[in-house]
Amino acid sequence: MSPVTRDAAADFEPKILFENEDFWAFDKPPGISCHDEKHDDGTIAPGFFGLLRAYFDTKVFPVHRLDKVTSGILLAAKHAESAAKFGQLFEQRTINKYYLAISDKKPRKKQGAVIGDMVKARRGAWKLTKGNTNPAVSHFFTAALGEGLRVFLVKPYTGKTHQIRVALKSLGSPIYGDGLYAGSEADRTYLHAYAIEFKWKNDDLRLISEPGEGAFYRLEKLKTLLAETLSPWRLRWPTLKK
Repeated sequence: MSPVTRDAAADFEPKILFENEDFWAFDKPPGISCHDEKHDDGTIAPGFFGLLRAYFDTKVFPVHRLDKVTSGILLAAKHAESAAKFGQLFEQRTINKYYLAISDKKPRKKQGAVIGDMVKARRGAWKLTKGNTNPAVSHFFTAALGEGLRVFLVKPYTGKTHQIRVALKSLGSPIYGDGLYAGSEADRTYLHAYAIEFKWKNDDLRLISEPGEGAFYRLEKLKTLLAETLSPWRLRWPTLKK
């Protein structure tokens, strides 16, 4: 049970991108954890799901999560049956997610796959290895954004912790603002869950969350790239071999 009360959520109003009788798709802001965080002094900072429970005054069933620094599309089920269905879809890898990232460092290659096992490093970070026992698999496309920046559209085929952050670090392009992975200092960590597509019952759903927070996410050049060069629906993504 979440310790967050309805009073604690008084100033919280979630942005709903999509809703039906089975689930919501929210637009999570950066800087808030999905789950409650306990501080060293014993106080608890309410997480996004706890705030949702207090706001709606009902059960909310998390079906996946985003890092604290990551903004964008976050799904939550309204009942146990739909939560179980989402579990099946994620296990079958039939939910496609696309992330938008910005770096101020050129990558070693302009597009392609990043594959490798991930192991724990220091300070809560992870690192990519050359192993292939249980690899993290991502594919990306990138384009010049101007002002010395590059934008990445990344599709993770697996769901490892910090997967995209580690993948871009391994390419020599840590995410702008991502201090944990040697990213340059910025007004936020520029990682955003931009788009998602999956089949729900008889509907083929495609949802997009336009990034709002962060000065470089508001560049007109980025809007043009997303409408043309980096539209997730137009790019040729490889099919992962099972």
